[in-house]
Amino acid sequence: MFVQRNSMGTEKKEKMRGGEGIVNFTYFVPSDTEKNARMLAELSLEPGASIGYHKHDNETEYFIFISGTGTANDNGTEVSVKPGDVIITGNGASHGVKNTGSVPLVLNALIVTH
Repeated sequence: MFVQRNSMGTEKKEKMRGGEGIVNFTYFVPSDTEKNARMLAELSLEPGASIGYHKHDNETEYFIFISGTGTANDNGTEVSVKPGDVIITGNGASHGVKNTGSVPLVLNALIVTH
């Protein structure tokens, strides 16, 4: 399957999971395309925007940071994130992320169900 960028679905989520600002989504494929992938998307957080701290049961979420800088709460531990970093959250663990930089924080997110 080949998918062109201009055919991908987009969405803006305000105060995502109790966070601040707006998170812009570009869905690489519809959520019902892959059997065990609940989401495969690019997320872009403007400066100051965040995804609130939340838990993942019966699934694993991968955040793969592409550009920008931020701070993530990795199951209770605050870490700085930059391009090339990955956070893996599953088995009842929790996470959240905030753009602390001056440019958009862009990451790819994949949620795999168990």
